[in-house]
Amino acid sequence: MGSGGLHGQTAWRWRRTSWNRTMAARDVLTKNQLCVLEKLETASGPLSAYTLLDQLRERGFRAPLQVYRALDTLVKSGFVHRLESINSFVACAEPHDHSHSMTAFAICDTCGQVTEMSDHDVDHRLNEWVHSTGFAAKKAVIEFRGTCAKCRAEAA
Repeated sequence: MGSGGLHGQTAWRWRRTSWNRTMAARDVLTKNQLCVLEKLETASGPLSAYTLLDQLRERGFRAPLQVYRALDTLVKSGFVHRLESINSFVACAEPHDHSHSMTAFAICDTCGQVTEMSDHDVDHRLNEWVHSTGFAAKKAVIEFRGTCAKCRAEAA
């Protein structure tokens, strides 16, 4: 078997292990955290905390603090990403180790679609660059804003 096959099997095992960990972690979420996560998972695009509150009122949510506490836990545990440039949240597209990988987002300004990308090689190169400068990074957010292929095609 060539190195490509081994890489494919290794990647598959890693995704499967990561997914199992993700599902186990999901079992310990509170009712409010699960409500927020489910709303984000079924949303057609990113949602702000106040939009989440409005959409979850029928489920017993009354105060912004309920949403913010749930979001804080969901972001820390890797189920949700905060999109800094639009102050909104999206459910994580795939299980990956958020503590050790950089995630980038492409955000369509027309339709709101968000595409998530996490790449070990890109993460490694950016970390090497940051360390070579002597900079002590606490957080990295990469967000591309523009127009998705579907919206560009519709505008043509």
